[in-house]
Amino acid sequence: MEARAVSRFVRYSPRKVGLVLDLVRNKSVPEAFQILRFVPKLVTGFIGKTLKSAAANAGRMKKPGELFIKTCYVNQGPSIKRWRARAYGRAAPYRHRTCHLTIVVSDQRGV
Repeated sequence: MEARAVSRFVRYSPRKVGLVLDLVRNKSVPEAFQILRFVPKLVTGFIGKTLKSAAANAGRMKKPGELFIKTCYVNQGPSIKRWRARAYGRAAPYRHRTCHLTIVVSDQRGV
C-alpha cells in the first residue's frame, strides 16, 4: 500500500531541498524524523511536515513505524522575479526559487 503527499510552490531552492532529501531517502519514517531533527537546515521543517502528511495519508491501516519512504524527489517550480537597485541608477535582476516536493511512503522498503 502506498500513500503520497505533495507540497507545491514552496519558497526554498530545489537544490537545497535535494541535499536534505538525500539523507532520508529509503529510510523508515521514524528514522527519517530522527535524522531531520538533527540536520541544521531550515528546510527540514517543511520536509518533516510533508512526510507527516504522507504518513497520515497511509490511513489507520498502518502504523508510522511500519512505513518506509519509497521515493522522494523535488522538482523546480516557477521563479519569482525581482529587481535590486545597483550603482548609477541601474537595476539587477534576482530570482526567488520555488520547488515542488513529492514524498511517497509504502509498507515495503523502496529499491
